[in-house]
Amino acid sequence: MAAAAALRPGLRACSGTRRCFSRAGGGAGLLAAERGREPESRASSFCPPAYSCNDWIGPPDRQSNLRPIVFHIPKNESPLGRRLREFRQETQVWNQQFWARQNVSFRKGKEEFIYSRLKAKGLEMKDETGQKVTLSAEEMADFYKDFLSKNFKKHMCYNREWYKRNFTITFLMGQVAFERAWRRLGWKKTKVGN
Repeated sequence: MAAAAALRPGLRACSGTRRCFSRAGGGAGLLAAERGREPESRASSFCPPAYSCNDWIGPPDRQSNLRPIVFHIPKNESPLGRRLREFRQETQVWNQQFWARQNVSFRKGKEEFIYSRLKAKGLEMKDETGQKVTLSAEEMADFYKDFLSKNFKKHMCYNREWYKRNFTITFLMGQVAFERAWRRLGWKKTKVGN
């Protein structure tokens, strides 16, 4: 399956158990084994190989059109690293849910708009050959403008929350990078001192 990026040559293999996360509903953020069942996903049940040391990006979700991420869990993950990973997972679930709902709403509204316009013209949804009848780009522009106007406040709230979450993730990533550098520096000092 072309679901994820391949490992670059020269990366060391990770030991440990295979840990896959499901991004579907109820057990989001839990290990598949902790939920007592196999990973589940509407998009894919893809699980990276056990030796992987990287996050993997899966195929697009059918509802949200976003690519879910299977997060790697390091064996010696620090509490701060865990907080970062869990917040990224929570943000991914939040983002997937928002765009899944938004896309369903968009598709439903679009179908209703097309149906009402065709009905006003005295046309059916399909022509005599069985092909779906479409509207011109100018006619559809009315729907897109109306849809964006109706959802303006929702998109503003989404963008505000998205920026907050991204700032938090960036801040936590900086803290984790500093923590790792500090740990390496402290390890080298004790190694040199012995």
